[in-house]
Amino acid sequence: MTETYTDSVAVLGMLKIVYTMYTLSVMSLIAWFAFNISRPTGKPAAVKPSVFYSYVGVLITVGVSIHILTFNQIPWVEDDFKRDTIKETKKITTIDIVVKDHKFILPSEKIILPCHEYVLFNVESKDLTYGFGLVRQNYSLVTQMQVVPGSKNDLMWKFHKNGVYTITSTEYSGPLGAHMNVENAVEVRGCESDDPYSVLAMKD
Repeated sequence: MTETYTDSVAVLGMLKIVYTMYTLSVMSLIAWFAFNISRPTGKPAAVKPSVFYSYVGVLITVGVSIHILTFNQIPWVEDDFKRDTIKETKKITTIDIVVKDHKFILPSEKIILPCHEYVLFNVESKDLTYGFGLVRQNYSLVTQMQVVPGSKNDLMWKFHKNGVYTITSTEYSGPLGAHMNVENAVEVRGCESDDPYSVLAMKD
């Protein structure tokens, strides 16, 4: 069964354009404000205060609307947020991973996962706060979570494209944390299409 799915690369590409335009608008507001407070004493304002504050209101409304409209398009939240609605009859593959001494300890050298099935990444830290993330060959993020020692850290996910992904830490855990990468640790099979930014697709 083919499912409608928004890829993180597409989402981030769109957000780059949206946030660039929004940032330029905010910068124009700052320049506008600086121009008004630096004008000579007694000289009338170039723009009425009502217009200025209306512009501020528009920017606030647009900024909040961007987050509301894109919330359900961010691919790494939907499955995890709705995990309580998943029926017990649906198959869930659990992957137990331990992190210790700045190293990921995996259940096998390579983790093979099916397409369109729920995967629960259960990650336990034995010492520090780390991050658990899956990245493509171009270093774009597939999904991630924070891993806190002494706490339950799990992430529900479902893959929609074939690919090979690297496990990396997405949290600062000292200088050694920069080297916390397990190259090509996760491989997804059985999908109708390949992830164009994954190792698997680029080998073809």
